[in-house]
Amino acid sequence: MALFMSKSISGFSKLSKAKKIDWIVTTYFSNSEEARTIIEQYWNTDAKIQQLHDEFIENTITNYYLPLGVAPNFLINDKLYTIPMVIEESSVVAAASKAAKFWLDRGGFKTKVLSTTKIGQVHFIYHGDVHKLRAFFKHIKPQLLSDTASITKNMADRGGGILDIELRDKTKDKKGYYQLHVSFETLNAMGANFINSCLEQFAKTLKDGAKSFELFSDEEKKIDIVMSILSNYVPDCLVRAEVSCKVEDLTESDLISGEAFAYKFIQAVSIAEVEPYRAVTHNKGIMNGIDAVVLATGNDFRAVEAGVHAYAARHGRYRSLTHAKVEDGIFHFWIEIPLALGTVGGLTKLHPLVKLALELLHHPSAKELMQIVAVAGLAQNFAALRSLTTTGIQKGHMKMHLLNILNQCGANEMEKQTLTEYFKSHTVSHSAVSEALHHLRSGPGVSG
Repeated sequence: MALFMSKSISGFSKLSKAKKIDWIVTTYFSNSEEARTIIEQYWNTDAKIQQLHDEFIENTITNYYLPLGVAPNFLINDKLYTIPMVIEESSVVAAASKAAKFWLDRGGFKTKVLSTTKIGQVHFIYHGDVHKLRAFFKHIKPQLLSDTASITKNMADRGGGILDIELRDKTKDKKGYYQLHVSFETLNAMGANFINSCLEQFAKTLKDGAKSFELFSDEEKKIDIVMSILSNYVPDCLVRAEVSCKVEDLTESDLISGEAFAYKFIQAVSIAEVEPYRAVTHNKGIMNGIDAVVLATGNDFRAVEAGVHAYAARHGRYRSLTHAKVEDGIFHFWIEIPLALGTVGGLTKLHPLVKLALELLHHPSAKELMQIVAVAGLAQNFAALRSLTTTGIQKGHMKMHLLNILNQCGANEMEKQTLTEYFKSHTVSHSAVSEALHHLRSGPGVSG
């Protein structure tokens, strides 16, 4: 029986997996055997794959599964894709697929990588003469590059590496604060480990070099390195995705004209450009599509999220990531977004489903993956705005959520089939589904 209270434990990471699970289930769960069964149910039946999962992180006790779905019919730069998406939200894959099909017959998505520069920084404190520091930086810069030559060789041989190193004076923001601001090209790698290795060598070279720089006083030679780390804000690692068509071709419904739909759609986007409360939800919908593909391809969705939201606020106010206009009778809808992604390194060669997802996408380069991911975000936003400005978001969303509600209520297969048919013409809500299921079980069936 569980103790119903938390308690500390020493050396937990050194315990075997079995002993870790023993401690967890007996310490925290009233029914330890039920908890153990759930944990073990999600182990992979292939021992090698399970070991691989166990070694991704520390203290692994089981796997946490999310659905991997696919959205077909994405025409991107005249090439067809089926996009893998890992997400638990019920309507996302359906919405992406619907948007892909809509634009398939209207020329598809056009994309372009605008830039691929990534950033890393060495943050340090210096309280001496700024003119001496600038002279020191000019003196030490060639050595910064030469001391990292062994790290950058392979990347440089492929056309990447360190692009530039700048000394930045940040003393207006914080007393004594300076940084080495370094730009990188990491090609098909996301490049975090490469960038951080270079930065840590820069910090060592900077600190050691200051000790012997003849213009520095004894006090000025004591440069204090605070930290060396890449930045997940990548405003110069940009991709653009766009769709366009004649305004009259913008609707498939007889209930609204293309002109009326374009007007409402553009108004919806413009509201997200000026109202932060709306912009956050607007951009969250974009990230539904982006995160799902980032996860499926083994990339870091937390880094992408942080960088994207910082970019949305780059002008001092949080705004929409997408934009729309009508020009000369043509509707245009586009996104420009920072995405630092990789198709080599990390999980790309380890996780079997990541390898499968990348093969599904025709083994894309990092630049190609940037374009695919941006399209997923744009498609998701188009689908959401189309629903919001016409039928309302709940109609389609709750239809997709119906199966989740039925599963929560314990419906069997016959009941699911009957109520799925019934709710094709009725409004879905948790209470309505629960009531319909009750009527189905207690009488001849649902009615009305």
